[in-house]
Amino acid sequence: MIVLAAVEAAPAHGYAIIDEIRRRSGGAFDLPEGTVYPVLHRLEASQLLSSHWEKSPIGRRRRVYALTKRGKASMVERRTSWVQFSSAVNGLLAEPRPCRT
Repeated sequence: MIVLAAVEAAPAHGYAIIDEIRRRSGGAFDLPEGTVYPVLHRLEASQLLSSHWEKSPIGRRRRVYALTKRGKASMVERRTSWVQFSSAVNGLLAEPRPCRT
């Protein structure tokens, strides 16, 4: 979900995705390439991402990833599930209130 969320804003190449995850998480997620690239490949194999090759400004080829229609739908579902889950956890972690009897 983290990788999909990073690609959701705009198509990006692997290093830009890693930077976006780091930036948006305030540095909490500083994922190595060896973690992110296999995830990108799995998401593409699952048809949640598509990719194409393009030349960088310095002439190097790089693969750019974008969400597919299926990936966008998956993000909606995952975001909804995450909001429900995190809300439930926040409720449990909140200061305890006396039980009513």
